[in-house]
Amino acid sequence: MNISLKKCHFAYSELKALGHVVSGLSLGIDNNKVEAVLLKPMPQTKKEMQSFLGFAVYYRQHIKDFSKTSKSLYKLCYQQKVYEMTEERFKAYEELKNPLTNAPFLLMPD
Repeated sequence: MNISLKKCHFAYSELKALGHVVSGLSLGIDNNKVEAVLLKPMPQTKKEMQSFLGFAVYYRQHIKDFSKTSKSLYKLCYQQKVYEMTEERFKAYEELKNPLTNAPFLLMPD
């Protein structure tokens, strides 16, 4: 196995990797990803909603009750023929988006 020293990081207190910020014993969401969520408008098509749900799934560990919250949005994308945002789905979208924008750093258990 060959190791490239250009790609190695030594003695860093914080490191960005795969959309996360890894710091000692904690894990958080990269600020660039948070900004992308804030700037993106509400999904208007099934494809856009599927894209948002894919993003949210990647960070699901930061979202409390992810499965319950996202259920109506998954139904919208995969079971319904017509894309219709109801009040319930709008609320679910916001409940998924808000924790992503102010997610706490997760700590590793002792």
